[in-house]
Amino acid sequence: MSEPIVVFITAANEEEAARIAGALVGESLAGCVNIIRTIRSIYSWQGRVEDETESLLIAKTRRELFERLCRRVKELHSYQVPEVIALPIADGLPEYISWLEDVTRGAGA
Repeated sequence: MSEPIVVFITAANEEEAARIAGALVGESLAGCVNIIRTIRSIYSWQGRVEDETESLLIAKTRRELFERLCRRVKELHSYQVPEVIALPIADGLPEYISWLEDVTRGAGA
């Protein structure tokens, strides 16, 4: 079985988040993407502290698809440097992990 991961992606707004999520799931690069409509992000960018409202995508996928997922997010994203970070899923309901692997098989490795 391949290694399941969760990927956090921030987007400028809910519409952009939904467009990215739809592409990732539609192309089998993620099995599921949750969208949290509004988060407040405080970050450093080009020497300034920014305080912005964004949307957060939480994508579930497999580690071997991460590079392809990153490339696709960069193609669709409005940011010059979008946040795309992955964390391993240490454990999960076996049936969910099996489902995740099955639905992302269409994307290949």
